[in-house]
Amino acid sequence: MRINKYIATAGITSRRKADELVANGNVKVNGVVEKNPGVDIKDSDVVLVNGKAIKPTTKFEYLALNKPVGYVTTVADEKDRYTVMDLITDIDVRVFPVGRLDLNSSGLLLFTNDGDLANKMTHPKHDFEKTYRVLVRGVVSRNKLEKLRSGVDIGGYVTEPARVQLIKSVGKNTLLEIGITEGKNRQIRKMCKGIECPVIELQRIAVGDILLGRLKEGSYRKLKREEIEYLKNI
Repeated sequence: MRINKYIATAGITSRRKADELVANGNVKVNGVVEKNPGVDIKDSDVVLVNGKAIKPTTKFEYLALNKPVGYVTTVADEKDRYTVMDLITDIDVRVFPVGRLDLNSSGLLLFTNDGDLANKMTHPKHDFEKTYRVLVRGVVSRNKLEKLRSGVDIGGYVTEPARVQLIKSVGKNTLLEIGITEGKNRQIRKMCKGIECPVIELQRIAVGDILLGRLKEGSYRKLKREEIEYLKNI
């Protein structure tokens, strides 16, 4: 089995992220750092990622979490901040977050130990929409709405067309619903800053057809069978 698939099947991360672990020297095979992304792993090999022995699993878990503000979307944090993994408490296999939400954003975050599915969901070739409820500062005019919809320069890159709906005015601020198929770092925040309406609050409410719904903040649930099949058929 190719080393990136071995790591992904062990529930550590996706195949693409596994390649980064290998390239960065975080993986040992039989006690030796392995930086060859094409190496095949045998059943008898001992593989360590960041010093911990791993083995592929055939038991897959698929979870939906309502991430609160103040948690970092990572498996481990070098600054010793709270991570989203601190909220996953009674799952007997290792899972990892698919995609990310920044520290100050909340809402729907999916987890799995199915590396192949995670790779499919995060691959740029798939037009996989993520939907956000966004409270921004100021009034969003028709021209600003059209700019969000058609594309915003977020620093040397113009975003792809987005689905944008004005929900309502909230005092001097505006509540929007924004759907994007890209995943640039802090993209929604940069888009709104680009129209001079900075984000006050940002919550992801859907990943494709998977909805946040009434899931309590800080809580998670297992995905339903039909939700898992939906993701696998993307």
